[in-house]
Amino acid sequence: MRTALSGLTTRGRSFLAAGIAAAMCAVVLGQRDLLRVGFLLAAMPLVAVLVVARTRHLVTSTRLLEPGRVAAGAEAQVRLRVDNVSRIPTGLLMLEDHVPYVLGSRPRFVLDRIEPHGHRQVAYRVRSDLRGKFTVGPLRLRLADPFGMCELTRSFAARDLLVVTPVVQQLPAVDLGGEWTGYGDGNARSLAAAGEEDVVPREYRHGDDVRRVHWRSTARRGELMVRREEQSWQNQATLLLDTRPTAHRGEGPSSSFEWAVSAAASVGVHLCRRGYTTHLIAADGRQLAGTPENLRVAPAETESFLLDALAVVETGTAESLDGAELALRRPGAEGMAVAVLANLTEDDTRRLARSRGTAGRGLAIVLNTAAWDSARVPGVLPHDTAVGLLRQAGWRVLSASATTRLPDLWRGAGRSSNASPYTAPLGGTLSGSEFGR
Repeated sequence: MRTALSGLTTRGRSFLAAGIAAAMCAVVLGQRDLLRVGFLLAAMPLVAVLVVARTRHLVTSTRLLEPGRVAAGAEAQVRLRVDNVSRIPTGLLMLEDHVPYVLGSRPRFVLDRIEPHGHRQVAYRVRSDLRGKFTVGPLRLRLADPFGMCELTRSFAARDLLVVTPVVQQLPAVDLGGEWTGYGDGNARSLAAAGEEDVVPREYRHGDDVRRVHWRSTARRGELMVRREEQSWQNQATLLLDTRPTAHRGEGPSSSFEWAVSAAASVGVHLCRRGYTTHLIAADGRQLAGTPENLRVAPAETESFLLDALAVVETGTAESLDGAELALRRPGAEGMAVAVLANLTEDDTRRLARSRGTAGRGLAIVLNTAAWDSARVPGVLPHDTAVGLLRQAGWRVLSASATTRLPDLWRGAGRSSNASPYTAPLGGTLSGSEFGR
């Protein structure tokens, strides 16, 4: 009751004070009619408090976010519905939905009375130029009685999540098969359920059947190894995003990192829609998106995981690509590899050369960060030199700058494009003389 009385407006407090004063004067002066007037003045705001307090708990709200995932710069629509489930009409309603500043100003609406068991709907649009995950809500509802004597606020707990993904550009269809995937038919293969045992081992995990222990590999590795299950053929791709803080230039949406994130999103979606199960890894080797080993997931679901991960990805703490090298050389990563890179050192090119030493060739999109900031970084190779070394190492390289359109650049990813015939030795590294070729 104390909470409800705190909702009295200035008009309501004035009526209540006038009623109490009139009642006191009536008692002192012995005026019965004045006492009736005092009771009437005091009762009006109290009745308003009771009605509004009861109505507050009989008003419900729902929110519909369409769509729940949008690209940066696109709009999403938020629909609000307010229902009056009581048997009495509401008074004036004022709605305010909480949205982050990046999505725009807080929307406010004023609704007239809602009849018993009636409802009202309102809608507004939100838009963000920055990718990320943003919470919409909670909704605050302020109710007032018809005489303006009481106003109470109710906050609904429901919140909705809006995912703003990087801009995804439609890439042209090019022939990604053949020579640079490492398989004659262009399909990178992975393993998925059923059949006889394969001799390719993996580390023992809690719960594995001890009958599947591969003793020869166990003796060689010094730790328990088990046989994988033979699995059905499936296209595989690994997507590497260079998340090193020293690799990128610029700030905000126009930075080279945001260009790289958008490129990774476009390439990842393109591969998923072509039937590839795509794994996204960072510079330190962490898997940002993909599916666990031996778990079958449709490429369409992988696309959602990929976009959700890229919506919130940030630069990490890794200073080199050693973790990425290990991830690209792990069992199951022998197929297609696409890397979005920037500001490479000689050590980085060696690691990338070793990562493709036992597998098919990869595709590297190398950003020329001088287009964002011309400041030189110690140890970083000139852009043309880095591009040349990667080509010598067996990578197909596409050079990009701040003004490059990714769809135009992607046309050079096909196997019919010119590429250096030099491939890194199997399992080896490039020597200084090989770098100079």
